[in-house]
Amino acid sequence: MPDPRYKVLFVCGHPVQYMSPLLRKMARHPQLDVSTVYCRMRGATAGVDPEFGAEIQWDIPLLDGYQWVEIPNKGTDSEGFWGLYNPGLWKFVREGKFDAVFCHTGYIRASFWITYFASKLSRSAFLFGTDAISLAPRDSSKWKRAVKRIFWPVLYRLASQALAPSSGTYDLLRALGIPDENITRIPFVVDNDWWIAQSARVDREAVRASWGARAETSVVLFCAKLQPWKRPFDLLRAFAEAKVTNSLLVFAGEGPLRKSLQAEAAQLGVSASVRFLGFVNQSRLPACYTGADLLVLPSDYEPFGLVVNEAFLCGSMAAASDNVGAARDLIAPVDASFIFPCGDVAALALLLRRALSDPRRLASLRASAHERMKSWSPTDYIAATVKAVERALARSRPIS
Repeated sequence: MPDPRYKVLFVCGHPVQYMSPLLRKMARHPQLDVSTVYCRMRGATAGVDPEFGAEIQWDIPLLDGYQWVEIPNKGTDSEGFWGLYNPGLWKFVREGKFDAVFCHTGYIRASFWITYFASKLSRSAFLFGTDAISLAPRDSSKWKRAVKRIFWPVLYRLASQALAPSSGTYDLLRALGIPDENITRIPFVVDNDWWIAQSARVDREAVRASWGARAETSVVLFCAKLQPWKRPFDLLRAFAEAKVTNSLLVFAGEGPLRKSLQAEAAQLGVSASVRFLGFVNQSRLPACYTGADLLVLPSDYEPFGLVVNEAFLCGSMAAASDNVGAARDLIAPVDASFIFPCGDVAALALLLRRALSDPRRLASLRASAHERMKSWSPTDYIAATVKAVERALARSRPIS
């Protein structure tokens, strides 16, 4: 008997540079008939990203190679409940006769609940999840943590399958009382082949020379928005404290902390060894990772951290705080000593000193990091997606 083919809908808030390649690959999968709905077109069209503090339009194709439709947003386009209000979802879902609906809008949006009730009335399996690895919100509000503790066990029982993109998320859902059979682990991935191919085209020495790095220079990379929760000051201060000769710190990213970081670099006396690249678009990111020796992600709120995937695929090792989801799934299998306590500048400085003082060992770890990604790929993501649909349908349409 041939494998069954499932009609699947993905409801997404807007086009995302990470999701589009996966949708293209799923469009070619023999078991999936995939449609995608976008609730707005941010990212595919130019617009101001408030976290970057700049107008952003990704410079890679986000809408090619798969079937998609935009359903007009009648909401306020804000970050609140009515920011995404797409009433046309009701008719689209009800008439689509989908086996399964994956909703990626976030439950705090009106469109999430339109999709949920339309799916239930249509007897479509409804799948959603979270990337959270703890109940702590980004703004550290205690009342939000308390509300989540009460509400999330109820919320995630509404899912035909709750989706966990990391080990930390899986453990969180289990701790909330969600049964194992109601959770599917779907790894948080990027398009591995694209990153490897782009990195192979990079002239590593030319990129490093453009930063003022010589062959013997150790390059540390911060690649993220310059926002408080990313904790870029921790890395800057640790770099200054580590005092590693022939080392360079490169900040790839934009945000409101840039001027303060530049001022502190001057105050710490390390300005000559620090570079600020500003916003780096997707097509230029492989060069940044390929030119670096070590990516550092010090965030205090980072449910996963796909920059770790990207760095590993481009031949860079990565270090991260213990609040970063990717630390457990990607960095620990390579070398757990590259995980440090969040906010501990002294521990990070020691990590930098040890890592950068032994270039031969760091080069070996960079190779091991690249190898790790062979089992954390779009192939694994798609296999888990099919499994999630099968498990969801087994629950929502049990054989009598």
